[in-house]
Amino acid sequence: MTTESRTAHNLNDLIQIARDGKDFYTEAAGKVKDAELSALFTRIAGVKEQMVRSLSTSVLAAGGTPAEHGTVVGSMQQFYGKVRATLGDTQYGYVAELEESEDRLLKAFKDTLTDADTSPAARAEVQRLLPQVQECHAVMRERKHAMKH
Repeated sequence: MTTESRTAHNLNDLIQIARDGKDFYTEAAGKVKDAELSALFTRIAGVKEQMVRSLSTSVLAAGGTPAEHGTVVGSMQQFYGKVRATLGDTQYGYVAELEESEDRLLKAFKDTLTDADTSPAARAEVQRLLPQVQECHAVMRERKHAMKH
């Protein structure tokens, strides 16, 4: 696999995981009854949408075709979140699943940064977006922790 195709592959993984998050946050925003939590989910969905657009531009620049769908894991996580929310505390169920989604995205970003096959331009874009990923992760981790107590 060439560096360009490996780069496009890595970035497409990030696009798919970010898209999973956007879709899940959008759904959760419409399901929770707490207006502040719904607004938070809507804001983070917007951040994920911006990431997808930015990463898609980088895939095109690397000569690839941007991913147009999420992942199977993301679909299963979203389904599990729905079941969990239906059976228990809706707000906590969504926050817990969304925090796991953030874990996945953060790990994928770090993996892409350490992959020797990631092009310098793609690495710079991933590094530029990393603070947003870390912020969303921290917000959801703190929210989950606060809801447990």
